[in-house]
Amino acid sequence: MGHPEGGGEGQDLLQRREDVRQANFLELFVDLVLVFALAGVVSRVARDIVSEDAVVRWRSMAFLLVLALPLIWLWITTAHITSWFDPRRRKIQWIVLASAFGLLVMSTSLPYAFVGRGWAFALPYVILQLGRPLILMPTLRGHPLRQLYLRSVLWYAATAVIWLAGAAVSGGARATLWGVAVTIDIVAGQLRWPVPGMARPAQVSAWAMDSRHHLPERYQQFLMIALGETVLAVGLTLTNQPVTAAAAAGLVVAFLSTVLLWRIYFYRSGQILAEAVAAAGDRYAAGRATGTAHVVMVTGIVAAAVGFEIVLQQPDGRPEAVWLVAILGGPALFLYGRVRLERIVFDRLSIRRVVAIVALAVAAVPLYFAPTLAAAVVAALVLLAVALADARHAAGRPPEAPSPAH
Repeated sequence: MGHPEGGGEGQDLLQRREDVRQANFLELFVDLVLVFALAGVVSRVARDIVSEDAVVRWRSMAFLLVLALPLIWLWITTAHITSWFDPRRRKIQWIVLASAFGLLVMSTSLPYAFVGRGWAFALPYVILQLGRPLILMPTLRGHPLRQLYLRSVLWYAATAVIWLAGAAVSGGARATLWGVAVTIDIVAGQLRWPVPGMARPAQVSAWAMDSRHHLPERYQQFLMIALGETVLAVGLTLTNQPVTAAAAAGLVVAFLSTVLLWRIYFYRSGQILAEAVAAAGDRYAAGRATGTAHVVMVTGIVAAAVGFEIVLQQPDGRPEAVWLVAILGGPALFLYGRVRLERIVFDRLSIRRVVAIVALAVAAVPLYFAPTLAAAVVAALVLLAVALADARHAAGRPPEAPSPAH
């Protein structure tokens, strides 16, 4: 399955990583599992967001974060491992396979995440976040990454108590505990898992772009995963219900919106992300900012996918306020993450995207009195305006080179 590992295993695992620019097949396998997982989150949230109970409807958006963020963070920490280490090595391949299986088990629990099967969601997450660094630490003697992993293990051991306590209860209590746990995990990762009395090495972090190409390209694929999940969720929804003219129109709008999200991301910051990171004055700060921007954008895409599900199920109905949060807020959150990415790649504020976010917020008031399909159409038109403004800005000019902060 990979190269044999012999003496000097830790250095061998690390030294070969720069030859591996593209994701290998096992990493793409993890991506397929994440598509299934995020589609499960959308299905779970969409079920509650159309409830007649207002509390259940609003709670569903909190559930979106509580269920999606652990899956996203697990994917990111897996990508971090395959960026630091050579993914062709047997030990790394087994770790990647274990991560894919853990994501799969977590995904199967999503429909019952807060009323049963809590252990199926929490245990794989805890085992992977604790076990992977413990497996890799013995091969890292003398490398600063070892200390980073040691600190991460201490933090994950602490939050494991919260994760498992959440699995032992149910309903709102479980969601609250898991929400606290995943927030601590991500914030601690942002801060490089600080531990009193233990210095934080300056050259490594949870977001470090140690490979100039591999991790940026993985983030590009991360966006494609989220967009693929959107197409999957929309297709499954329409397959399982009668097709009316309004639902067919909703399918067209959802597909065009997904294409526009892809276009807005990749042109041009997403397309030259690797070059921008390589040219950044502080690649570690750039890595952290890039990771955060992609978490925000993917969360926005998942929320937008929930909005598309609502439109397909209730195209003619008057929207609830929380439905507009998904239909309009999802694209707005994506655009906010894209604003952050523009700052990383070009060190500037994307005014076009800021204006689009404001337009989506302002449109929410009149759209509260219109059918849900109208809200989806307006969101698509705002995204189209951004894409056209990007095209007009680029017309007649050579492709813009990255200009990150130095």
